[in-house]
Formats: sequence, structure tokens, C-alpha cells
Amino acid sequence: MAIHRMNLQTKFYNFIKDGTKRIEVRLFDEKRQKIQLGDIVEFYNSKGEIIGARVTGVLRYRTFEDLFRDFDVSILADRTMTKEELQKTLEGFYDKEKQLSFGVIGIRFEVLKKYPEVIDTPKRLL
Repeated sequence: MAIHRMNLQTKFYNFIKDGTKRIEVRLFDEKRQKIQLGDIVEFYNSKGEIIGARVTGVLRYRTFEDLFRDFDVSILADRTMTKEELQKTLEGFYDKEKQLSFGVIGIRFEVLKKYPEVIDTPKRLL
């Protein structure tokens, strides 16, 4: 079991904290290729808050658009966003060329209730 650390914008961190977001979507780059079932993901925000989660599924797709066809936005983010808004946000980080080069990953997870919620500093996670 490995521990992976992922920085989230406050809005997406809060979607996890509120229990709506249950799949994290990222580029399937070298860092994400190491993620396996049963691993732990530490999601953290700029305030140093942390949510621990266990990986329950690893979903591979060619592009975000392909992944979005199979899942409702309510578990990829929150019902307050549209799929188009989420896709635009993600493509701000990972353009279409990178998606086609690496592919994308949907990381299904379950939040660990007894995981520490606050750490001293996000630098610990780098």
C-alpha cells in the first residue's frame, strides 16, 4: 500500500469533505500510474487541511470527455457544476494534447473517517 498526495483547489476539497465528490480525475501521468487499489490518497488544500481516502477503483480513459460520458457530474464534483464547467477547469491543467498522450484516470475512493484532518503544513506533502 502506497500513499499518494494530491493538492486540490478549495472548491474541490470541499466537495470531498461534503461527501459529493467520489471520483478524482487526473492526467494518467507517471505519478498517477503508480496508484493501485487499496492505496491511500491524501487530499489537501492550501490551508493544510487533509482528507485521507482509500482507492476503491482505478478507471482509465483516453480523455476527460470520454470519462464524463460514463459518470454523472454529481460524483465527479458536485451538482453545482456542469460537466462542461468541470471539463473546462481540468483542461486548464491538462490540455487535449496531454490527455491524448497520457490518457486520464478516474480514482474512485472512500473517505477514511479516522484519518487526520489537519496537518502542520502542506510542505510535508511535497
